[in-house]
Amino acid sequence: MTATYDAALVSVDLRATQFTLLQKLKSRGPETIGQLADVMAMDRTTLAANLKPLERDGLVHTALSASDRRAKVVSLTKRGAERFDQALPLWESAQARFEEAYGATRAASLRELAGAVPDTQPNPWA
Repeated sequence: MTATYDAALVSVDLRATQFTLLQKLKSRGPETIGQLADVMAMDRTTLAANLKPLERDGLVHTALSASDRRAKVVSLTKRGAERFDQALPLWESAQARFEEAYGATRAASLRELAGAVPDTQPNPWA
C-alpha cells in the first residue's frame, strides 16, 4: 500500500512517510524530536533518518529547543509548507483511488485498525 502512495508522490519528490511528517508539522506546529517520534509511532533513529532528506532539501528545520538545550525542535519551513500543499492533491487522489478499489467502509476500517497498532506496542522510553 505504501508503494501506491510513494508512486503518487514521486512528482513532488516525497515518500509517503515524508509526506506524513510534513502533514504532522503543518497541523501541529513545531515539535521536539521525542514528541514527533511519539506522534509518528517511530523510534527516534528512524525518525532522524526520515528527517535528513527533508532538512537537506530545506523542507524542515531542526534547532535546539530554547527551553531545553538537550532537545531538538523540528519545524516546517515555508518551502516545506509549499511542497506539502503541492503533494496534498496527489495524496488525496491516491486515497480516492484506494477507497474506490477497496471500498470506503473497508478502507475506513483498515485505517482504524492500523491506527490502533501503536497502542499495542510497548513504549521503549517508559
